[in-house]
Amino acid sequence: MSDIKELEMNLKDEEWPLEYIDHDRYIARAIVVDDEGYYYFVRARRDDDFGKAVLIETSGGGVEDGEDLEIAIKRELKEELGADVDVLCKIGVVRDYYNVIHRHNINNYYLCKVKSFGDKNLTQDEIECFHLSTLKLTYDEAVKEYEKCSTTKIGRLVANRELPVLRAAKEIIGK
Repeated sequence: MSDIKELEMNLKDEEWPLEYIDHDRYIARAIVVDDEGYYYFVRARRDDDFGKAVLIETSGGGVEDGEDLEIAIKRELKEELGADVDVLCKIGVVRDYYNVIHRHNINNYYLCKVKSFGDKNLTQDEIECFHLSTLKLTYDEAVKEYEKCSTTKIGRLVANRELPVLRAAKEIIGK
């Protein structure tokens, strides 16, 4: 998989006005697949600065200071999905903005294959504020879910970022 050209995208937040950006957040995210061809995502139910929304999103989160990206993605997938994974390859980097919270996101996406599932280790915010749950979907179901969630501003931001990554992952898997 070393001959795969990494995806590079830079996206603007067209949903909220840009006042200023005051911080960067380095994020590790993954397209997670199993041997049967299913994809795993998280479902978030939010009611916060971004508004009220139900979303599909890749699993992942903030990279801790000094943390290796592959270590970060394995940690995040264990926490959010309860998944122990093999990292197959890096899909690419998507830089985007959340103007409403003045943040620039540097999303590092990986393709990962599930080895096993165990207990999740969700934070209080993930449980109480985002009500995270796991989605197991086919590729086509995932695309439809992103499209369905695109009726909200945050849903559009997430779909604009993640649908190209999902398509790139499917292409890599097809090779």
